[in-house]
Amino acid sequence: MNWRLAADAVLVLHFAFIAFALLGGLLALRWRWLPLLHLPAAAWGAFVEISGRRCPLTGLENALRQRAGEAGYPASFVEAHLLGVIYPGSLTREVQYVLAGIVVAANVAIYALVVHRRQRRGRQ
Repeated sequence: MNWRLAADAVLVLHFAFIAFALLGGLLALRWRWLPLLHLPAAAWGAFVEISGRRCPLTGLENALRQRAGEAGYPASFVEAHLLGVIYPGSLTREVQYVLAGIVVAANVAIYALVVHRRQRRGRQ
């Protein structure tokens, strides 16, 4: 098995999960059942940031990279792949709280839009 390819696949999956946790509620505008999947994903994303835990996908990717003979990374996925681009400093608890707040605020706004559109459709 190509361990590096598997690690890269986990990396892509991890990024997709983060995007889904942040903005997946927009898909609820199209598919009514989607909040059943999205809300737990958003809650998990906020929990990981608030609690300071590492996502299990980070550990899985590191393990696969080590099997491929590469070094893993000691930080979380967000710190290793996203924060360096978004924030020049290292990941702090304050930054994690901000990231969790962004997840929650974005989803509150998105679901307010979902509810508003469904109520408007119901009146028509």
